[in-house]
Amino acid sequence: MGRVPPNLSITPADALDRQRMGAALIDIREAGERATGMARAAIGVAMGELLDDPARWIPDHTSDVMLICASGRRSLTASKALTELGYVATCSVDGGTTRWRAEHLPMRDPDESAEFLDRYSRHLLLPEVGLVGQRKLRDARVALIGAGGLGSPAALYLAAAGIGHLTLIDNDVVERSNLQRQIVHRDAAIGQLKVESARDTLLALNPDIRIDAVAERVVVNNVDALLSGHDVILDGCDNFATRYLVNDACVRFGLPLIYGAVERFTGQVAVFWSRDDGQPRSCYRCLFPEPPPAAFAPNCAEAGVLGVLPGLIGMLQATEAIKLVLNIGEPLIDCLLRVDVLRMRFDRVVLTRDSDCGTCGDGELSPVHAADVGCEIRSG
Repeated sequence: MGRVPPNLSITPADALDRQRMGAALIDIREAGERATGMARAAIGVAMGELLDDPARWIPDHTSDVMLICASGRRSLTASKALTELGYVATCSVDGGTTRWRAEHLPMRDPDESAEFLDRYSRHLLLPEVGLVGQRKLRDARVALIGAGGLGSPAALYLAAAGIGHLTLIDNDVVERSNLQRQIVHRDAAIGQLKVESARDTLLALNPDIRIDAVAERVVVNNVDALLSGHDVILDGCDNFATRYLVNDACVRFGLPLIYGAVERFTGQVAVFWSRDDGQPRSCYRCLFPEPPPAAFAPNCAEAGVLGVLPGLIGMLQATEAIKLVLNIGEPLIDCLLRVDVLRMRFDRVVLTRDSDCGTCGDGELSPVHAADVGCEIRSG
């Protein structure tokens, strides 16, 4: 078989002929892109992976190799890079997979439904997510404690991201004063249970996920049953009793707890996760061993809150949840992120485990903590 001049683009039809004669066809798109369908018999290797270690995939520098991407631009760039590395017979398929498909050349079937691939197409382009990561999101179970100011934006973005199973826990009803910041609810839902209002909105956004709407108070007798079986817990409540209960349950189950709080123009986010990795990790009680006096911790109804602030904090919580499910980046474990939106300032505070903590340390709970039985969730 004659050699193809390096860096030359060839038509898909010519590429198919050369493939039948023994030339290798390598699809250098990301895995998520390849999930939409590949040229039949093509080898899937992302461009970065190929160029990082070309000898792994093309051990013979004289091999006839054709590269294909979506449009032909990336494959031409990669072909030139391989030529500079000494490969003498590489070329790019002009028009890429788009033209290959348009000319009705043989293709593999997509790995997922067209709706799935279209809905999450921007995620699939990210190497850190891709098809494998999107499937992880689909398989994940996230519980949100509260469907108010923090739970609203968090739930919307988690549903949009494709978290396959969301559990909403809140026994409150929608009030008109909520609508300034609790964006998952609508004026028509006033008087309706928040979990039912939120479920309707989330399913309208993404009908392919499952929503469990739990209109219950979180109390000592049900907290374990409500939280067990989930992968991540997102705290969107606004009272200390519930937070202590949820924190203690998360420590028992080894679940990550994504904490968020807002007041007036400030907010904060942290991830508490006592993982079994041999590292001493802080929990919520390490940060707040005792609840502050009520005068120093007013809720939104007493102190007020800028409407967009819960949206910012809730989206940060959702971001942390997605990172944890995908196991990417650096989650806010042992770190408190504080936000002041008037000055638009973000500060990070390092947290350490309290060895005397009554939950994750060697201490004992005070009589007040031991008597915590939870209270109504009125989040944000």
